[in-house]
Parts: sequence; C-alpha cells; structure tokens
Amino acid sequence: QVQLVESGGGLVQAGGSLRLSCAASGRTFSTYSMGWFRQAPGKEREFVAAVMWSGDRISYGDSVKGRFTISRDNAKNTVYLQMNSLKPEDTAVYYCAADPRGYSSNPQFMGYWGKGTLVTVSS
Repeated sequence: QVQLVESGGGLVQAGGSLRLSCAASGRTFSTYSMGWFRQAPGKEREFVAAVMWSGDRISYGDSVKGRFTISRDNAKNTVYLQMNSLKPEDTAVYYCAADPRGYSSNPQFMGYWGKGTLVTVSS
C-alpha cells in the first residue's frame, strides 16, 4: 500500500513558477513509476508528466513540454514537479499517482492517487 500526499500548490501570476512535491509512504516507492496529472473544472484528467522508478525515463504531456520538469528522490520517497512559465490554462488540481505495474501516461493504469493540490494561475 502506498499513500501519496501532494503539497506546494497555490496562487501564482502568469509567468511565475511553483514546485509541487508528492511525499509517499511505503518502502516500495522506489520500485514504482510516478506521474503527475491534472484536472481543470469540467475537463477530463490530463497527463502532465511521468518518471520511471529509476529516473531513466521521463515523459511529458504536450501542453507542458519545455516548461515543467519532473524529478524524484527515492531516498526521500518524494517526487517533484517544477512548473515554470505558468499560464492561466495551467490552472487545475494537480494529482500525484503511482504506477506499480509499469510505466504509463494513462490515468487508468495508476494504482494509487493523492488527494490533489490546487494550482491557480492568474492572468
């Protein structure tokens, strides 16, 4: 069992930066691929970024490429999402997820989810 707790959300002006953190419990964290997803009001959950358990493979959604960076620290059981050049359309609840089976950008394959942290970008 893995429990995930996100933090770091808040209100920021367009062009600003935020860093989200996801702290995981459980000794199996280092064996799971991790992902960030987001969901804006009235929209489906969207893939943002994923990192393999080893950190060797990283993927990004098209809308955040070049602006967001995912990383992980297995010694701290934490995954991060550095968000730069934020836009109003980045406003959403951001969720951390763990994939115990492999490596995927599909939210249906995630085995564990955090409760989310709200990011609001003002214009």
